[in-house]
Amino acid sequence: MLDSIKKIFPLFSTELVKDVDANAAIQSFKTGDIIMRTGQYIKNTVLVINGKIKVYREDENGGEFFMYYLQPGQACAISMICATKNEKSQIMAKVVEDVELILVPLPLMDKWMMQHRSWYEFVIDTYRSRFEEVLEVVDSIAFRAMDERLEFNLKRHADVCGCKELKLSHQEIASELNTSREVISRLLKKMEQRGIVAFHRNNIELLK
Repeated sequence: MLDSIKKIFPLFSTELVKDVDANAAIQSFKTGDIIMRTGQYIKNTVLVINGKIKVYREDENGGEFFMYYLQPGQACAISMICATKNEKSQIMAKVVEDVELILVPLPLMDKWMMQHRSWYEFVIDTYRSRFEEVLEVVDSIAFRAMDERLEFNLKRHADVCGCKELKLSHQEIASELNTSREVISRLLKKMEQRGIVAFHRNNIELLK
């Protein structure tokens, strides 16, 4: 376990790795599991060992607003903020690829901020990176037309998976962009005509 933590979180000090191994819990979740809901009190900070989690907002009608993905070596900044302030979650987190997580109880998170410089730097870097990512999403909504938002969304997915072939349905994309499947299908068709994407049986290939 010690070697695994150090490999996935290489910037953690040896002392911090030992503390994580001795005090944090490991838990696995399957694809489709909801691990965080709107209105839920958060008791643990979540660190991802493997797999992928989708973080999004959900409106009262069940519509989704995609924010970002969590991957191995990353932590959920929003869970950190809610946990430290004992506030209810404002987001949803759903497993999109089977995950294994390190659950760090709230008292340990506060304690480690004081004891471990590497934990302090990891938390601050997590806040910064997520803030920058959310700003990109806000910019996309505020300053881009839907066709530009769609292309931005597809490129984000490609960056996350490190691939060009995306296993996404038109409805999944529509939900993430809070629009209709018909709008997405029409825009994707235009992107195909422009040579930006190609359609295959079970995926969308990003060409540019």
